[in-house]
Amino acid sequence: MPKAAAPAPATLPPEQSWPGAWASPDFRGRLGLVGLGLLGLLEAAPRYFHFIQSRPGRLLADPLLSLLPVHDESTLTFGLIYGSIGATLAFLLPRPQLLLRAFWAYFILQLLRMFTLWLLPLDPPLALVALHDPVVDHLFAVTTQPVVRDLFFSGHTATMALLALAVRGRRWRWPLAVLTGAVGTLVLVQRVHYSYDVLAAPLFAWLAYWLAEQVARHRPPYKYFS
Repeated sequence: MPKAAAPAPATLPPEQSWPGAWASPDFRGRLGLVGLGLLGLLEAAPRYFHFIQSRPGRLLADPLLSLLPVHDESTLTFGLIYGSIGATLAFLLPRPQLLLRAFWAYFILQLLRMFTLWLLPLDPPLALVALHDPVVDHLFAVTTQPVVRDLFFSGHTATMALLALAVRGRRWRWPLAVLTGAVGTLVLVQRVHYSYDVLAAPLFAWLAYWLAEQVARHRPPYKYFS
């Protein structure tokens, strides 16, 4: 009895390989647009955070902070953050559609945070120990005093939560989720945020990632004309 021919391999959708994704004008347009948006944020952020820092704000009562020690954990905090970013990029780079969604989510997250910072001017906790970020301190060194009024919501915690959302599979998501909790705890120990800022951060990360799916999702060309 003749052997049945093996079924032809299924064609990968464009978002699962770089050659296929790059061949799509839709993908290139969305990637270029978010790239321009991120460059625009990089240009506008120093002036915006200078404005945020110049405003007086409210000092909040936060019983949870009184239960935690006060200590400078800058080195450990940014070691975890930048290590997690590197690992997540290693996962995303071979997956262009997931990478595109992550870029859009990060862009949207920054817009959401700029809005909430404008909406809720706050003074930092009294025992604050300034964070020293080797990257951001260099990019946003617009004043002689550090920016400490960028409080609600925690950008460090939200970024970590976004990394956990961007990857796939338990072996990737669970470690990043644990590291998100670690970073959230460390910024509280350093008193650079209220507990409200940290607890709200994953919710905003989820919202940004959900909105990014609406923007970055691949759509066949015919949908534009239906």
